[in-house]
Amino acid sequence: MTMQNITTESLLYAYSHGYFPMWNQYDNTMEWHNPNPRAIFMLNSIKVSKSLRQSLRRNSFFYTVDSAFSEVIHACAERPDCWINEEIIEQYSLLHEMGHAHSFEVWNNDTLVGGLYGVAVGGAFCGESMFSKQTDASKCAFIYSCIFLSLCHFHFIDSQYLNHHTQSLGAFDIEREQYFTLLEQAKSAGKLFQKDIAMCISHPLDYIPLITGDIQ
Repeated sequence: MTMQNITTESLLYAYSHGYFPMWNQYDNTMEWHNPNPRAIFMLNSIKVSKSLRQSLRRNSFFYTVDSAFSEVIHACAERPDCWINEEIIEQYSLLHEMGHAHSFEVWNNDTLVGGLYGVAVGGAFCGESMFSKQTDASKCAFIYSCIFLSLCHFHFIDSQYLNHHTQSLGAFDIEREQYFTLLEQAKSAGKLFQKDIAMCISHPLDYIPLITGDIQ
């Protein structure tokens, strides 16, 4: 499905029905995707490798939520092959102002070195893109987001398409109909995103068992 323009209304409708937009820079069209199979993360089965645990321990990163949405989405768009255009940046920024789109940031002192953003649909967090300007910064942002979303009682993270990077972190494919069932359950949960939860997270390493299913 293609559509030249997007609005906050069309985005909210699309996400609630399993669609998401991607700008095709080669033929100058906005494409709406609803893949089958669909890649997701379950928040109690995230994979945190030994090297990533070491990176979380070694780096003196500082984590925030919804503190630099504009900077995060612009950083995600800074790549040669990119589906994020100015229209997407504008409309998702409006979604952020409306309380539907959110960002997770990773800082090294006062410098933004990594992050990700996505859209909350009830108990589903639809991850859109991430970036890294320092080794493992985007992965650390992802682990932090999983901890935060788990503490908010989100059901799952929509990863859209499976790739080697997301699979290494625990993403897996499910059939479209199964995704729709999970999405409907998540929508019925109501608004779960609570920024204040961030104050409860002392350090991501302390919460790794929560998202890996290792809690005894």
